[in-house]
Amino acid sequence: MDQYSGGAYICGQLKVDWFFCKPADPQAKGAVERLQGYCETNFEPGRQFANELDFQLQLDAWFEKVNARMHKTLRARPVDRLARELELMRALPASEPDTDRRWVMRVPPDPYLRFDTNDYSLDPALIGRRVHVRAGQRQITAVALDSGELAARHQRSFAKHRTITALEHARTLRDRRDETNIVVEERPSDRYDALISA
Repeated sequence: MDQYSGGAYICGQLKVDWFFCKPADPQAKGAVERLQGYCETNFEPGRQFANELDFQLQLDAWFEKVNARMHKTLRARPVDRLARELELMRALPASEPDTDRRWVMRVPPDPYLRFDTNDYSLDPALIGRRVHVRAGQRQITAVALDSGELAARHQRSFAKHRTITALEHARTLRDRRDETNIVVEERPSDRYDALISA
């Protein structure tokens, strides 16, 4: 895994403390995962989303409604608790921490890069050359290391197992296939019959 696979690399960029859960510690991890499970069973069922932005807008509106209710365990409304905590919290930094994942790869003969189960096309003219890939929340980009040429720029897809091909990459691949068409001789079948003794 690359160094940007987890959240450890942003430690120190925000003025907050961090806590790494120990292996085989379900109680600590459960505290984090309970909210995720609650959202999956109470927010997502029966809803439709146009894209990730629509998902976030609906989730924010849902949280406003849910956080105004009395919480059984807290015995308070989360929105009231948050107001008190905000008085004690430090301000966020002027710029957000950089959370994009980055790596270097060589453009393969089948010019695609895989990220999060999806395949994104790369410029076929750069096959064999090394590119610097940057994967963010909104965009996947790749730039040739030796020349700075743009190898790819795609909107990131949060769907699973998709192949995303830029139109110009598809045209270049088609033209290359047309140039390298190999004509194979078709022999009549009686030549093979003559080789096989009856």
